[in-house]
Amino acid sequence: MVIYAVGFGAGIGAVMRYAITLIGKQYWTKWPWAMFVINVVGALLAGFLTGMAAGGTVALFLLTGLCGGFTTFSTFTTDTFVLVRNNRWLAAVTYYIVTIIFGIIAIEVGWWLGSMV
Repeated sequence: MVIYAVGFGAGIGAVMRYAITLIGKQYWTKWPWAMFVINVVGALLAGFLTGMAAGGTVALFLLTGLCGGFTTFSTFTTDTFVLVRNNRWLAAVTYYIVTIIFGIIAIEVGWWLGSMV
C-alpha cells in the first residue's frame, strides 16, 4: 500500500511541476521563475511537513511522493535542514556545496555525452 501512495503522490507532483513549467514558459522568458517557484514551494512544503513530524502513509504520499515528484530540490533542502537542526554544520555545508558542484558537473557531463549522440 505504501508504494502506491508514494507513486501516486509522485505522479501528481510531476504533473503539477509540468503544468507550472508550461505556464512559466509563457510569461517568464528571461529567468527560470517557474522552476524557482517550484523549488521554493517544494522546499516550503517539505519543511512544513517535516516540522509537523507527519508520519505514516499520508506523510510518504505528501513528502516522498508529492514533493519528490514536484521537485527533488525539496529533498535536498530538507536533508540540509535536518543536518543543521542536528548541529552538524560541517556536514550540512559540505553536503550543500558538494551537491551543487557535482550537480553542475553532472549536467555538463550529461550535456556533453548527449551532444555526442
